[in-house]
Amino acid sequence: MSPIKLDDKQTVVEFLNSFDTFLFDCDGVLWSGTHLLPNVIETLALLKKLNKKVLFVTNNSTKSRQDYTKKFSNFGIDNVTKEQIFSSSFATAIYLKNFTNLDPSKDKIWVFGESGIEKELQEVGFSTIGGSDARLDEPWDQQKTPFLPVDPEVKCVVAGLDTKINFHRLCVTYNYLRDKDVQYVATNIDTTFPGKPYMQPGCGSMINLLTTSSGREEPPNCGKPSQLMLDAVFKAYPELKREKCCMVGDRLNTDIKFGIDGKLGGQLLVLSGVENESCLTDLSHGFILPTFYADKLGDVYEHYTK
Repeated sequence: MSPIKLDDKQTVVEFLNSFDTFLFDCDGVLWSGTHLLPNVIETLALLKKLNKKVLFVTNNSTKSRQDYTKKFSNFGIDNVTKEQIFSSSFATAIYLKNFTNLDPSKDKIWVFGESGIEKELQEVGFSTIGGSDARLDEPWDQQKTPFLPVDPEVKCVVAGLDTKINFHRLCVTYNYLRDKDVQYVATNIDTTFPGKPYMQPGCGSMINLLTTSSGREEPPNCGKPSQLMLDAVFKAYPELKREKCCMVGDRLNTDIKFGIDGKLGGQLLVLSGVENESCLTDLSHGFILPTFYADKLGDVYEHYTK
């Protein structure tokens, strides 16, 4: 069936009545970079008024969940707690602690990425090196780098989005990945992410670079559409009913696929981020279409209050 467009009050009311819980992507849905999208605050307030549960599921690994609560507050979106936020860095930390043979008391992790990954890994007990260490900003010099030879206590490389990517970071990470006994995990595989006004290369492009140079197999990843993240959501909120949950996102290959693979009751694609309306008619992309779509999330509020 073709997706239903949320473009009048009756359709929006029926949509809202169908679900108890809404899982929101952030970049491209709530905001674009540092720009809050129209009527987002009003839409979230409406959902709260209607007693809907609201959770936020983001592939952006650069911030910790605590950092995200501050970002929400800075946008004027108040009372969002850390427990409502599920980031790919948090899902990665949970995966490494609960589903690998790594021992947080003795096994270190090399981080290719930013502070959000480090904070979430450290919160579950791991020691990290690399990541946001300012010494990695220095020009690459294999004779002077303090990060080589490799630390034998490092048993895993976690790779995420790094907006400070440089040759120094790549070279040290490559040397850890040469050891096939060192585990290799990606936070997510988004090839791009939306900004305003330009699209930007995402974590997946950096993962491809590391994987190709090291000759490693593609690593497991903990971001959407991987169900590892949804497992974390349902572990934290076991009372949720899948058929009463709706995933809201701006990408077919991550957000919408995440909801479909997770057998959630519905999916809402908003066209304020990566996708445009042509993806709903030109099916050459090969992805299953969502249940609903809208030009932007704020349309829910606008049509509901008409």
